[in-house]
Amino acid sequence: MRAARRSPSPAPNRRRVLLAGGALGLGALLTACGDSGSSASGKNGKGGGGGGSWRFKDDRGKTAATEEHPKNIVAFISAAAALHDYGIECKGVFGPSEPVGGKPNPQAGDLNLKGLTSLGTEWGQFNIEKYAALEPDLLISNMFPAPALWYVPEESTEKIASLAPTVGISVARTSLKEPLKRYTELAASLGADLETERVRAAKARFHRAERTLRKAAEANRGLKVMAMTGTADQMYVAVPDSYCDLNYFKGLGIEFVEGKKSDEWGFWEFLGWENADRYHADLIMIDNRTSALPAKELAKKPTWNKLPAVAAGQTIPWPMEERYSYAGYAPVLERLAATVEKSKRLKR
Repeated sequence: MRAARRSPSPAPNRRRVLLAGGALGLGALLTACGDSGSSASGKNGKGGGGGGSWRFKDDRGKTAATEEHPKNIVAFISAAAALHDYGIECKGVFGPSEPVGGKPNPQAGDLNLKGLTSLGTEWGQFNIEKYAALEPDLLISNMFPAPALWYVPEESTEKIASLAPTVGISVARTSLKEPLKRYTELAASLGADLETERVRAAKARFHRAERTLRKAAEANRGLKVMAMTGTADQMYVAVPDSYCDLNYFKGLGIEFVEGKKSDEWGFWEFLGWENADRYHADLIMIDNRTSALPAKELAKKPTWNKLPAVAAGQTIPWPMEERYSYAGYAPVLERLAATVEKSKRLKR
């Protein structure tokens, strides 16, 4: 359980797929590409990603640098989706991207996946041969928490890092505002125009939604909200301060059930399904990722169906790995505000 407990994902299939083994031709590709970030210099690239060197200091305190402006970018799926919202396109992605119930994967945002190379969709999957073949200039991922790059297999970290510089953006134990700011800065360094109508409209919509959510929380003060995910054997109650979105929602006035840390990583309180009623909640936010137990499986748990919020139909999907852009989070805030407004405080 160590790999599961260290992250915000207790539920996914955590198969340890060893991808570092020596496939034919990989060694030559590693040698040819080298560590392109080790000797590059210059200022952050601006203005559409033209020529010139590039550098960016990430949330590990490491500076990624390239001698030429990065063109072949590979990123964790929601990171690629965030950059897309600023007009920065990736060549490859890794992490959950397959459709869910015939609909686009919520972590993929507005990406057109047909034109992207997937290096793997499950935990532990990262095809190094495919990655090398993309001739990457830069790899980007989130961190839950730093310094590990999300969905980059630990056993392959060194080989992956030898192919191109990497950037990690911290999205744990902080407010949502911080990764939103950092992805904006990263996109700008890669050539994004932050003054386009699309970008300005998304930010304005986010701030309107922020005000709406604050008003909804104030009008329904005392409403208890619980964020959770589930597996076949356990229900996990989120520790709100460990998640940047829940931390931020708290700052806007949402009153959360405070899960107690069950391990050193501190993202969840682990409960057997027989203890699913340990906390009272008027509204439940349910992890919407493909790694989480889906609603039809949750409904098979007798203790789940007896929870007041579930019985009252006061639940909402929790996009806990939404892309960190204003375009991504504005609808999240709007949906949460509308749900909080109509939810009622329930009897214990």
